[in-house]
Amino acid sequence: MEKKQWLRTSSGVPLGSITESAGKLRAHDSSGIPKGDYDPRTNVTHDSNGNPVGFGNLLAALIVAK
Repeated sequence: MEKKQWLRTSSGVPLGSITESAGKLRAHDSSGIPKGDYDPRTNVTHDSNGNPVGFGNLLAALIVAK
């Protein structure tokens, strides 16, 4: 089952979402464009091109950094 969490500004404007499916997390901007993935098994976040960004879940930072 897929879970979705929306990230919003303090005034409620959606910035993007993070979905969980099959144990992995994926970030999308407010237009639905993928921004990156996080795999908790490896503890590494990758950008939408598959390049490693850093250790830990950095998906919110990928959404905010347009």
